[in-house]
Amino acid sequence: MQKMAELLGLRDECREGTSGAPALAGSCLADNRLNLDVYPDGCCRFLQLLKERRGDVVQVEFLRLSSNDCLLNTTLGSLPHLKHLKSLVLKGGHARDEFGSYQHGSLTSLPPDFGNLRCLTHLDLSFNRLSTLPSCILHLPSLRVLLVSHNSLVTLPEDFGCLSKLTFFSAMKNQLKDLPQSIGELSMLQDLDLSENALELLPEEVGNLRNCTELDLSGNRLLSIPDSLGNLKSLRRLHLHSNLLVTVPASLASLPNLSRLDLQNNCLRAIPAEIQALPFVHVRGNPLGETEPSRQADKSSTRRLQRLFLASGEGSFTVTSEGCRVVLACGIHFYFPPGAASDSLRIYFRSLTPDPQWVKLRHHDVLLSKVLELQPHGVQFQQEVQIWMPYISPQTPHQHEVVVRTFSGQSWRDLRTRVKWKRKSKKCVAHCCVLHFSWFLVVSRLVQNECRVPAEGTLLFSSVDPNIKVIFPPGVTKEPRSVKLQVLPVSAEEIEEITTNAGCRASPLLYLSQDSTVDFLKPVRIQLPLPPGVTGLNLDRSRLHILHGDLEGQTWNDITSEVVLEFTHLYAVFEVTHFSWYWLWYTTKAYIGGIAKKVYERLRLYQVNFIALQRKRDPEQVLLQCVPKHKVDPVLKKLQDRYRGPEPSDMVEMFEGEQFFAAFERGISIDMDRPDCVDGRLSFIFYSHLKNMKEIYVTSPVDRKGQAVKGQVSFYRGAVPDSIPEDASRRRKGPDSLWLATLPIKLPQLKPRWDENPGPLYGFSFPPLNLGNAETGYLTQANLLSIARRVGADWQSIGLNLGLTYQQIERIGYNNREDLNKQILDMLFSWAQQNSEDPDCVSKLITAFKESGRQDIADEVEAIIELGRQKYSESIRRVGLEQESSTEDSAIAM
Repeated sequence: MQKMAELLGLRDECREGTSGAPALAGSCLADNRLNLDVYPDGCCRFLQLLKERRGDVVQVEFLRLSSNDCLLNTTLGSLPHLKHLKSLVLKGGHARDEFGSYQHGSLTSLPPDFGNLRCLTHLDLSFNRLSTLPSCILHLPSLRVLLVSHNSLVTLPEDFGCLSKLTFFSAMKNQLKDLPQSIGELSMLQDLDLSENALELLPEEVGNLRNCTELDLSGNRLLSIPDSLGNLKSLRRLHLHSNLLVTVPASLASLPNLSRLDLQNNCLRAIPAEIQALPFVHVRGNPLGETEPSRQADKSSTRRLQRLFLASGEGSFTVTSEGCRVVLACGIHFYFPPGAASDSLRIYFRSLTPDPQWVKLRHHDVLLSKVLELQPHGVQFQQEVQIWMPYISPQTPHQHEVVVRTFSGQSWRDLRTRVKWKRKSKKCVAHCCVLHFSWFLVVSRLVQNECRVPAEGTLLFSSVDPNIKVIFPPGVTKEPRSVKLQVLPVSAEEIEEITTNAGCRASPLLYLSQDSTVDFLKPVRIQLPLPPGVTGLNLDRSRLHILHGDLEGQTWNDITSEVVLEFTHLYAVFEVTHFSWYWLWYTTKAYIGGIAKKVYERLRLYQVNFIALQRKRDPEQVLLQCVPKHKVDPVLKKLQDRYRGPEPSDMVEMFEGEQFFAAFERGISIDMDRPDCVDGRLSFIFYSHLKNMKEIYVTSPVDRKGQAVKGQVSFYRGAVPDSIPEDASRRRKGPDSLWLATLPIKLPQLKPRWDENPGPLYGFSFPPLNLGNAETGYLTQANLLSIARRVGADWQSIGLNLGLTYQQIERIGYNNREDLNKQILDMLFSWAQQNSEDPDCVSKLITAFKESGRQDIADEVEAIIELGRQKYSESIRRVGLEQESSTEDSAIAM
């Protein structure tokens, strides 16, 4: 029922204005739709309108009333006069009792002449008190959608099959004990929901529903199902969970389009081998041939399902055929059900920083997590694996929805996602189910409404703005196609701020897409609300423009003269044959394509500040960060104890996923040992909900003559160029689009650098040293010197976590008590010499930094090692020594 309600865009929420009060004092009669949904006195308003404006009301095609209304019975007698009525909703459940339960409506029957509504295609009588289906419903010749869920129906009429055009029928949550044989005559039925009833048997005629794509029989008392279900060649999803089934027919395995078969929580003791071989069968909660006493053992073993908790340094785990639960240190959870993997399988995982070259965010998307990579790529599981990914909560939950996006190796697609707030961890978690492994991330996208358009046509409404409606007439397509609708509301204040023109106003931004490349056979009718403050009474048609954007939304064309615009008191209606962006504007401008493009771009932009802070205890260590406008103050407050520096930059506007880079100038440069440093420049990617931060070490010329050095860090738009543009480095204000911001940096008089001379340093002489190996990446002496500069007063904690004793730490401190630098070098290099032969010494060093609270240095070491791996792989490939390797070996190399 809920699926079809969404499909038709019908919503039960009370529409409210900005003040929180109902948007209309009574009713809304606009175009051909009368909306009186869930108003306490909706029926009273309807009867009043019928009396005062009968000629208009009898033309209404869409009507919604609450069956909790006390005047419902009086109103029912007037409904048969609405000869043009196509959609009628008489739902209850809009009110709750003192215990919080939904109150069913008062509807128990319908008037006999209700069958005269010859145009009625959609009827929703859910949450009422029907004990029998009113016979007049069987006389509705055009009825395609019938919802009677949450009533008290015990049986259906014997001639129920006469509703020959019915495509969707939901009778969930009733008391049905059997079905009439005539149900097999519903040859056009596509979706049948009979869940949560009392069915014990199904008639063989159910197998005649040749167009049925989804059949939900869950939550009944079925002991068996007929073999004729094997005739449902169009069936994609079959829900049989929570019944009393002992066996199922093997013929189900031959259904060509079946993609989900849910047999959980039954009494199955045996499953045909053909069905067991299907990868999408769910059978948990069944005894499967075991004796009754062994069920308890089975349940206890389920409760004792292996749980794996992985530390931060681990990058893999093993899944067996028995299944397991896995918790990663970053908070990601997995559930592998028993039988998901036929054999033991080693799973490798890692968290990646998003790269815009292959993470393609769509317009108005917001990235909420890093990328999770799972290997082996392309592995197929026998049962769905569940994944829970923590994410950062989006700022506009009403306009946006959270989805997990996965990459197949060719393209990204959105998975069906459920979101949950975990109180203990105080984190938002996105949950999805998959049969494959590759790459996953969490994004916030514009709320998406979707429907399947059949040849008979249908309706689609936006859940963000129910005033936006798309009507597909009969004959609009030969083959069914999927249509998606997204809406971005735009306030009048935003438009005025961007255009600096109080006369410019616009409707919500509408985006329509479909899964077919062929235009529609008939025009599709689109309804958009008029811009704020504009009604049919004060409308100046010369100022109203309908704009069309291309698929990327980069250009906007005024198509007002190409379509026929119809106006009502509240809406503008027009027809199109293909889909893209649509926008209704009200302005004094004769041509407004440029204005629309400007506004559209600004709606996608984030206002940000750049920050360059220096550590108080080590001013050579600089923190660079790009912070969204609303986060600047809390970030500075959080960092003020450890850092000092200039004020944040002026406001800059950036796109989600845009690249930028930082360059140090006037004698200051970045430590060149950084693997992500290119000629003194660092590359960043801006994501509004992820930290755009790098903590780096800066250097300056040696011949400073004991003077402090003043310099600056400048930020530039785009990828790192071959050279910094001279204009950009010179010009700080003006039209140059590359330059973003510049912040000053002042380095105090520095001590002599540790690696200026290859010989003895402060009495130390370091022999050549390489930690690790060529294949996994080396840490060289120069790398250790670079790392030592960042350690500071944390050296004792790091030394203890590296395995040095308290006595060793005290001795190093005493022998070098006059110089912190010598203490750090002595600790780090004495440990390195002792562990240079240990193949795991680098991972131990990384772990010690993390345990000491120095994630910044741990990230630095990991970046150096990753660069070493890449260089080694490139050199092997270059000399032609790379060999064919197994999938597992490839995963290890990654």
